[in-house]
Amino acid sequence: MAAVNIIKMTDTFELKEKVKQMPECPGVYIMHDAGAAIIYVGKAVNLRNRVRSYFGASEKLAPKTQTLVSKIRDVEYYVTKTEQEALILELHLIKTHKPYYNVRLKDDKSYPYLMIDFAEEWPRLHITRRFEKGNNRYFGPFTDVGSLR
Repeated sequence: MAAVNIIKMTDTFELKEKVKQMPECPGVYIMHDAGAAIIYVGKAVNLRNRVRSYFGASEKLAPKTQTLVSKIRDVEYYVTKTEQEALILELHLIKTHKPYYNVRLKDDKSYPYLMIDFAEEWPRLHITRRFEKGNNRYFGPFTDVGSLR
């Protein structure tokens, strides 16, 4: 990760002005509420455009998104080298912090991992999407199961 920045806001106008200064590169953005709790994590190919889209015309936003925007008080962002790196960082942050508004990645969907099963006489490699108890070692996550194979 190249950079970490936090935008503190006192009002929506101030946040919009600061968002204009965000870089136009891939990365991950983290939205905080008034209590500094993480309420949403997202990835973007272009950080400035993606974050700015939340603060445009509110009537174009879904009701859930309007509620999210009304609670945003801080925005933090991480610049990444590639969109794929942003995707993996987003997954990690969602799994770690479990933000309220990240419904999609809280369910059973997950990225593939490469697992070495040491319980067998001759350890084997397996592709898995869940962690199992035991003497296993995991590598990943990977974004494309085809390239993993």
